[in-house]
Amino acid sequence: MTLRLIDKTIVITGAAQGIGKRVAERAFAQGATLFLLDRSPLVFDVAEQLCDGQRHSVGMLADLEQWSSTYHAFEKIVQQTERIDILINNVGGTIWAMPYAEYTEDQIEAEIRRSLFPCLWGCRAVLPTMIKQGSGAIVNVSSVATRGVHRVPYSAAKGGVNALTQSLAFEYAPYGIRVNATAPGGTEAPERKIPRHTDPSQPTEQQQAWYQRVIDQTCETSLMHRYGTLDEQAAAILFLASDEASYITGTVLPVAGGDLG
Repeated sequence: MTLRLIDKTIVITGAAQGIGKRVAERAFAQGATLFLLDRSPLVFDVAEQLCDGQRHSVGMLADLEQWSSTYHAFEKIVQQTERIDILINNVGGTIWAMPYAEYTEDQIEAEIRRSLFPCLWGCRAVLPTMIKQGSGAIVNVSSVATRGVHRVPYSAAKGGVNALTQSLAFEYAPYGIRVNATAPGGTEAPERKIPRHTDPSQPTEQQQAWYQRVIDQTCETSLMHRYGTLDEQAAAILFLASDEASYITGTVLPVAGGDLG
């Protein structure tokens, strides 16, 4: 693994587990200095593991669904480092899986808050710093589930992430800022230590069937008929973040075994 991110300061949101954690591990191995944001205290464990004799990673608590929390987190980072070379907006994920007619108003709003607003707030918080320094790369983690079953509010949120990515790329290219996104398909990951919702009850037989339909559709529409790995997702994210992608902006890259969403 090359040191293609050496001397780069990277902020990774949602870094406590899953794709965000693997991105952090690979970015550190490639020479980056890391600021890891998450609302789970597990982020401190990840940061503690990603240290060596010369570099250490910083874990920070922040609720990226809220502007105030996001703004103050980025303000603290800039006070410490004075620059942010790369932002990886990774917060998001399906909370529920069911036909759209079954969602409540609160569930729809929660899905949008979880999977769209962290990208909106993260980009808004980092842009003044990147404009001032005249450079920067933003990678938003979207999804190929902009076309899929039983996740319509999530699909709408990720469609918003795609539009945000492309519009910001147009608007901020003159400032030397690249904005791209990856669109992961189904990804094998360890069981979440912190669940996406707080309902302690076991899923009903009907809820299990609805979720199984999501799994089946994901494998059916992928040309490779399998889930991806965390490393396959992290590799694409860090490619777009790196200088190797210096002539790529405004792109949404599917990382889904041929499923284009």
